Amino acid sequence: MEKRFNKMKQVYLESYGCQMNLADSELVMGVLAKAGYFPSDSPQSADVILVNTCAVREHAEEKVLGRIAELNRFKLKKPELVLGVLGCMAKHLGKVIAERAPYVDLVVSPDGYRRLPELIGQSGDKPYLDLRLDRTELYEEIDPVRKEGVNAWVTIMRGCDKFCTFCIVPYVRGRERCVPPDEILRQVRNLAEEGYKEVTFLGQTVNAYRYNGTDFADLLHLVSGVEGIERIRFTSPHPSDFSEKDIETIANLKKVCNHLHLPVQSGSDKVLKRMRRTYTSGEYLDLVGLIRDKIPDVGLTTDIIVGFCGETEEDFQATLALVRKVRYDSAFMFKYSPRSQTVAYRKFEDDVPEKEKGRRLEELIHIQESISREVNQTWIGKRVEVLVEGESKKDMSQFYGKTDNFKTVVFPRNGEKPGDLVEVEVVNSTSHTLLGRRV
Repeated sequence: MEKRFNKMKQVYLESYGCQMNLADSELVMGVLAKAGYFPSDSPQSADVILVNTCAVREHAEEKVLGRIAELNRFKLKKPELVLGVLGCMAKHLGKVIAERAPYVDLVVSPDGYRRLPELIGQSGDKPYLDLRLDRTELYEEIDPVRKEGVNAWVTIMRGCDKFCTFCIVPYVRGRERCVPPDEILRQVRNLAEEGYKEVTFLGQTVNAYRYNGTDFADLLHLVSGVEGIERIRFTSPHPSDFSEKDIETIANLKKVCNHLHLPVQSGSDKVLKRMRRTYTSGEYLDLVGLIRDKIPDVGLTTDIIVGFCGETEEDFQATLALVRKVRYDSAFMFKYSPRSQTVAYRKFEDDVPEKEKGRRLEELIHIQESISREVNQTWIGKRVEVLVEGESKKDMSQFYGKTDNFKTVVFPRNGEKPGDLVEVEVVNSTSHTLLGRRV
């Protein structure tokens, strides 16, 4: 590889995918900031363009490949510009990206971000691929560059050991490893000093956290002692990793929010077994019952996949029955999308027609939207504490924020500022939002 001698300092970064990806983008900017780079607001003024990618669904990958082709026009105008692809898609399709987008300079997987300053400073005739997974990389002592706000993400573990048959995460993010508690506390204390009021712990199976005798509940206790932090959230827990100790801790610690995102994926035991989800629908419902017994006002959200390999109409109806029984506050709902490398891709036939997947998804969404609307209506007339996040996008005269159990509330602004905790009376609702007035 040949060294670049001109100094390149402005970095434009686009992010796609989940909260883990967005948190990784903040980490990337932290790595580059230490090396003297600073963010650019637009690709036009950038010397380096990076695209942090997702590999969960095929449609997302095609969208990113199209976007990379669009960004190449800036490189055509400025040949010395560095164009890089980062993240899960980089690991999943590294060689494909190099073939379909030979103008890309770098293709770097999620464990290679620490080397970015070195890699950006070099070039060659072909894209440079750094696709290694590193079981020791936890990005300790690197402070992410975060956008202003009231909430900050803190990654407490990386990778996953579950190997659900539909999921590509273990193959693109590696095996599970946990960040030491001292490093997590260091980050949270810094965030409190910077004025953040809420932290959200991130991990693929966040409640599986274990580090030298410190478990997830212990970590929640430790962080609850940090002054200045008002709320603690986390995502996403795995149903099989919840202990009674975890639930008791969430119920008893005032700062830990009463909201659980509890992915179920399917209501059919046959499908759950084929997905390798390690619980039955009955065990999942028992867990929901225990959670609601200990945390009566808990907000429950979930992930659901329809049209997984071999899913029959009977299996789908079992999912609908579970949704009606649990009555989630809201849900992320998807059609199954095969991912190469996964067990499902290698061993199962994707035998549910696309049209049928679409019909099932539409029916599920219709039912969940109706449930969400009914659940939100039960909050009318109640008073809730809201952490103000900012101006409503639809009406600048309104503020919006979140309740403890993750309800979005919109209310007329009256001297509040982002970061304030205010009491609001709910006067109306939609399937997605509570509408209120200051008490």
